[in-house]
Amino acid sequence: MIRVVGFFVAVALVAVGFAWVADRPGDVAVTWLGYHIETSVTVAALGLVALVLALIFLWTAVRTIVRSPEQVSLFFRHRRAMRGYNALSRGLIAIGAGDLRLARRFADEAARLTPGDPLTLLLTAQSAQMGGDRAAAERAFRAMTLREETKLLGLRGLYMEAQRRDDLPAARHAAEQAAKIAPGLSWAGQAVLDYRCSNADWAGALDALDRMKNTLDKHVYRRKRAVLLTARAQALDEIDRDTARALVLQAAKLAPDLVPAAAMAGRRLAEAGEQRKARRILEAAWADHPHPDIAEAYANLRFGDTARDRLARMQKLADKVPGQLEGAIAVARAALDANDFDTARAALAPYLSAPTRRVATLMAEIEEHEHGDTGRVREWMARAMRAAGDPVWTADGVVSERWLPVTPNGRLDGFEWRVPLAEIGVSRPVIEVTQPEPAPPAEAVELAAPDAAAKSASTAAPPARPDINIEPPIEIGAAKVASEIKSEDMPPPPAEAVRKSAKPAAKPRQPARAAEPVIPLVHAPDDPGPDVGADSEPVPEPSPPRDAWQRIRQLFR
Repeated sequence: MIRVVGFFVAVALVAVGFAWVADRPGDVAVTWLGYHIETSVTVAALGLVALVLALIFLWTAVRTIVRSPEQVSLFFRHRRAMRGYNALSRGLIAIGAGDLRLARRFADEAARLTPGDPLTLLLTAQSAQMGGDRAAAERAFRAMTLREETKLLGLRGLYMEAQRRDDLPAARHAAEQAAKIAPGLSWAGQAVLDYRCSNADWAGALDALDRMKNTLDKHVYRRKRAVLLTARAQALDEIDRDTARALVLQAAKLAPDLVPAAAMAGRRLAEAGEQRKARRILEAAWADHPHPDIAEAYANLRFGDTARDRLARMQKLADKVPGQLEGAIAVARAALDANDFDTARAALAPYLSAPTRRVATLMAEIEEHEHGDTGRVREWMARAMRAAGDPVWTADGVVSERWLPVTPNGRLDGFEWRVPLAEIGVSRPVIEVTQPEPAPPAEAVELAAPDAAAKSASTAAPPARPDINIEPPIEIGAAKVASEIKSEDMPPPPAEAVRKSAKPAAKPRQPARAAEPVIPLVHAPDDPGPDVGADSEPVPEPSPPRDAWQRIRQLFR
């Protein structure tokens, strides 16, 4: 709107000017080089305007002729850049689509049209990675490190390539360079932290973590720092007790629920005579996470206490979090040391219907110390062999007897106190599934029982020697079942068990259904992988049952 108003105002001013000049006529006379020119003011003004326009046109033409080579060169450069940009765009799209042939073609075209461009180097490296040419990819990443704007990208590429060929020194060097250039770079800081932890360089790991402080969540930073402080305190425990105590107290303050830090702080404070402070730390950790190490440290707060004093202290600790298995086991252990068998039995009574290995082992010890009943001890140890496992320190499928700050795969704070593989369940077929066989009639079971019993007796293993002990096949953490069960003391199976365990004559098994893959095959962008469908064979469909009764039974399955 303002522009329109301005345009009309300008037109009005020009019209007023022309009207003012027309209302005031006059003559203009010019005498030059013997020539005398007379004309009106209006004609002279128009001639002057025409002369100015002619000079402007002449100047523009001369300038265009002089600058024409530069303009032609600029035009060709612009067209070349546009073709290179199109090649880069199509090449990156081909990388994302997984088309190796098009990616290489456009990478070569972009390298010809726009050599040295950062995106061209990236496209070259990505296409080389997709084609498996690691040497070409590394050359492209090294070329990126020579340019200031792509140095971090090149270092990350060199880090990944070094990891793929298991060149740990080269990967570490690239990560340290990137972390030095950009301290807030998450991948570089994490890589340096992992390398420091794998070499047990806890002081260097703490420095690397401090450089990552601005990129981490506050809770994550405090937890990682507490773990590193605890690890360093454990390393210095035998060398410098005072420094170790100061470090572990910082760790317990940063993460009160970190069990190793709380247990170690409680022990060191108890040694220094600061029982009240140790009690506060252990009770806070117990409220967050009941653990046997905390219970052991709490039981030994005062040196020279009697077993009755330790039992009273453990009962007080267990009452802070009632209904916990760890509290019951701690009270039962303290009561057993104090020869208070009734208290030990009462503590374990709520868990005897489905005991864990530690509960069953404790019951066996109670029976042995109270009555010396060998039969009852053997019974509880047999139950311990079949009982559910207890929590242990586990990570990456590895069980450790004590807490470790780093997992075997190099993950910081990866060990967890839980039952190994407790969360894994079978929800779908893994290898094969066969159709269940129909239950035989009772008459067939009774007729087949003698034959099955005779066959099992003839093919059974030779009897075990009396001097060979059978030990439990699994030992997890502190829950070790050290039982000796002699085969000669095992009662023979009753006749009803033999009759029930007998099977009828073998019937033709139904065809197995193809199992679904547990882990689906996923193609990475830089790995073409196998050609799915080229060599695969169709899975034959299971043939329908021939028996009419089998068809009817399958309708209700």
